[in-house]
Amino acid sequence: MSEETSGRSRGGTLSGPGLNGAHRPRRGAAAVAIVRAVSVAVGLVTAYYLLPLDERLTPGTAVLLVSGLLVVLLVFCWEVRAITRSPHPRLRAVEGLAATLVLFLVLFAVSYYLLDRSEPGSFSEALNRTDALYFALTTFTTVGFGDITARSQTGRVLTMAQMAGGLLLVGVAARVLASAVQAGLSRRHREPLDPAGAGIVPGQNPET
Repeated sequence: MSEETSGRSRGGTLSGPGLNGAHRPRRGAAAVAIVRAVSVAVGLVTAYYLLPLDERLTPGTAVLLVSGLLVVLLVFCWEVRAITRSPHPRLRAVEGLAATLVLFLVLFAVSYYLLDRSEPGSFSEALNRTDALYFALTTFTTVGFGDITARSQTGRVLTMAQMAGGLLLVGVAARVLASAVQAGLSRRHREPLDPAGAGIVPGQNPET
């Protein structure tokens, strides 16, 4: 039996020095995934505060917001595809969920902010950007403090749309991501480990 295969148990898992070598790149990948997820979230929130949102909610801006929701859907579909092809599908799923969730919240925060500027009194108090993001987050988490509420019909329609979208994001999207992770893990397990036990080498015979 060769040195490369001596570290493999009967169940196909690694043991011995190769296992420690495999953990190091995984820890590095986890750190990179966390940094990227945080960077995307910070970047989107920063853009939300820096963008010149001086326009009022008009049919044109409403079309842009709907387009933004379509972008959320496209980003999500792209992330699902990337998860199935990633060597670390669980970590990629965390990145994808963070990007999709923050983009979803920012889009509705922009909607609430522009609506309040277009129709003062649409909410129980005037909204600045922080208030709009706060209302979007509390609506998504169903906390329901009641300090800010939608009063106009348009505001309530937007809030209901966010509630429905949030349910889809938590329910359907979470299941899709879980299925993508399982597909990615199955794909990775079908491929053999390299001689150091630290990665996947497509097309290599694990028994050689």
